[in-house]
Amino acid sequence: MTRILISAGEASGDLHAGAVTRAIKQLEPEAEVFGMGGGCLREAGGEVLFDIKDHSVMGFVEVLKRLPDIWKLRNAFIKLMDRRKPDVLLTIDYPGFNMRLAKLAKERGIKVVSFIAPSAWAWRPSRAAGVVKVVDKIASIFPFEYNLYKSYGADIEFVGHPLVDTVKPSLPRNEAEQLAGKRGGHPLILLMPGSRTMEIQRLLPDMLAAAKILKQKRPDIDFAMPRAVTIAREMLEGPVKQAGLDIKLTEGHNYDVMSVADLAIATSGTVTLEAALCGLGCEILYKASPISFWIAKQVVEIPNIGLPNIVAGRLIEPELLQDDCTPEKIAAAALELLEPERFALLQRDLQEVKEKLGERGAVKRVAELVLRVARQNRDRHLLPR
Repeated sequence: MTRILISAGEASGDLHAGAVTRAIKQLEPEAEVFGMGGGCLREAGGEVLFDIKDHSVMGFVEVLKRLPDIWKLRNAFIKLMDRRKPDVLLTIDYPGFNMRLAKLAKERGIKVVSFIAPSAWAWRPSRAAGVVKVVDKIASIFPFEYNLYKSYGADIEFVGHPLVDTVKPSLPRNEAEQLAGKRGGHPLILLMPGSRTMEIQRLLPDMLAAAKILKQKRPDIDFAMPRAVTIAREMLEGPVKQAGLDIKLTEGHNYDVMSVADLAIATSGTVTLEAALCGLGCEILYKASPISFWIAKQVVEIPNIGLPNIVAGRLIEPELLQDDCTPEKIAAAALELLEPERFALLQRDLQEVKEKLGERGAVKRVAELVLRVARQNRDRHLLPR
């Protein structure tokens, strides 16, 4: 029986963990998949031993504050590896923790596959060398990522982006419109403040203040807010009620909601790429603690942080970062994006982003790769010495 240890540390990683686990189970129903994830991993048949709700954290300073918890999680993973002796470790994103975990697995003779590999192309190319030392196989999701890691000697395969498989509306359009609160002739703007508590605390107040400005200038605009599974409903309902806004809070069917909306105001992250695949343009927001933001500016080596902009190779969606992330600027950017000519241009740019993300089948290709590496590792240990 194949034993696969999996580590996905936040909501977007859990989405991919669930998709890959489902594909693994289809290929090998008896395979054991266990480790860190959330609801998506659990629903796909994976055993969630460490829940992402308890371990998601962002920002340099914030990570330092959580070091004791991270250290405890590391030790728990060590005990798990020693007890259940997995054939392979599959790491999904969450690089700060997962690359340390990969080193520990490698020391124990466990093969490591990295899916959604550390963004060496964003931070510094030389970072790829460190990843190659602790990872046996990389499943690459971007062509430019493949080229960089290959230049550092990585054993890497381009699988395409998994969101091309997983992002697809499932409801008839009229049901999706009803769920989202979409009314004919009324622009619908989604507020997507993030999947981490810190993101909600930092960005939701600005989003709500911007929504009030937008409502004053364009009374015809409606608002909806998809809730991330990692965020308690009360954390969103309270501020919305306090702001005195009529915002529909939606549960589930996020891609259906995205597919009928006109624009999103979103925290930077995977959700902006999910929106792009639904044909939904975003203005992209980012805020961190002043120290974390200063450190990030020193080490990030790309001009844009929004994933659709990075894939496009140019700025197609506005990015409002740190001090520029004010209610007034958020509202102004939204009004500009709703202008017919600007809206049409963004739709053409989003189509280009879709085409660059590759063909369907990435999830199955990752599952096949993980099972292949696991079997090779198991067979290697069975050979006579």
